[in-house]
Amino acid sequence: MKVNERVPDFETKAFHNNEVISIRSADYRGKWLVILFYPADFTFICPTELEEAANMYEEFKKLDAEVVSVSTDTVFVHKAWHDSSPSIQKIRFPMLADPSARICKEFGTYIDGEGLSFRATFIIDPDGVVKFMEMHDNSIGRSVKEILRKLQAAKFVRENNGLVCPVNWEPGKKTLKPGLDLVGRI
Repeated sequence: MKVNERVPDFETKAFHNNEVISIRSADYRGKWLVILFYPADFTFICPTELEEAANMYEEFKKLDAEVVSVSTDTVFVHKAWHDSSPSIQKIRFPMLADPSARICKEFGTYIDGEGLSFRATFIIDPDGVVKFMEMHDNSIGRSVKEILRKLQAAKFVRENNGLVCPVNWEPGKKTLKPGLDLVGRI
């Protein structure tokens, strides 16, 4: 996957609202989608990130965005983790199961020889096009607050043709029009 490429169609099982459901990438067309790839359930950093995403989930929804998490675990492992972890019990977004690693491989997050995914984030626009991606070593946790800020910037740029967001932009701060100086606060 690369920025500005269309996300491949996929279908998989997910643990969501205490049920096993089927999820298709096409289900999210017309909405923003944030995909959080993580190495595995019952680990150390992953529950801290997923709990933070759960705590901020309503903020993502206010931006017409859905959040999903993906690991190579099965839906049954997701359920066991949910049932045993107070942090994971807070999650209201779908936890996608990718035991065959097909989705991880399509997105380029799969670690050969380990059966795990790198810690990676993708922000996908309503047309199914990648607007942001980040992948890093599994020993480094990500900032969900920063993911939300990047979603806000991507959404702003999409809705305000010709304007771009400078460093550390947040809603209400000045934007740029390429070739010109700072534009007013929008």
